[in-house]
Amino acid sequence: MRDGIDRLVAAVIAGVAGAALVLQLVLILRNPGSPLALVVRYFSFFTILSNIVVTGVCIAVALGRGWLRSPVARGAAALYIAVTAGIYAALLQGLVHLAGAGVLADDLLHKVVPALYVVAWLACAPHRLLRWTDVLRWLLFPLVYIGWVLLRGAVVHEYPYPFLDLTKSAGGVVAVHCVAMGVLFALLGLVLVAADRFIPARRRH
Repeated sequence: MRDGIDRLVAAVIAGVAGAALVLQLVLILRNPGSPLALVVRYFSFFTILSNIVVTGVCIAVALGRGWLRSPVARGAAALYIAVTAGIYAALLQGLVHLAGAGVLADDLLHKVVPALYVVAWLACAPHRLLRWTDVLRWLLFPLVYIGWVLLRGAVVHEYPYPFLDLTKSAGGVVAVHCVAMGVLFALLGLVLVAADRFIPARRRH
């Protein structure tokens, strides 16, 4: 019974996140430029990548198979989507004027999906299975992401977020921002592992 509820919740979140991702892709493809360049820009936002991770994890949970339904993967998704929501609320909300479908996609990706997934992770995921060393594994993805953003930016002179924009800030300032992001990921990862160890393990009857 409990597993059935977990799968249903995961399916709903996967549907919401997947719809939001498709909607945002349609919107970005309406901008001027080559479709390939626009698609690359789309995948250069951490918001998109974290929502893709959530979608993949939820699909695996809903189907009941695949490595992405492991506690480590589910915890990683919780970390990435929580950082997405936190940075958006603290630094990015309101910087770009949106209307209509843009507002809907923005709210779904930055608010609705993060809230749904974090609550589902707390309530439905198996707990007391994470290790402190998992935090180091979780840091690999944002590290690779920052490398990609800086490499792409050096070529096309475009950056997805203002705090990583080397055309507007000195290299030292951006480096401080990158370190701060790494610290944020690490600290929040530790909080997630601590929460996982505090929440009682689910019992199967």
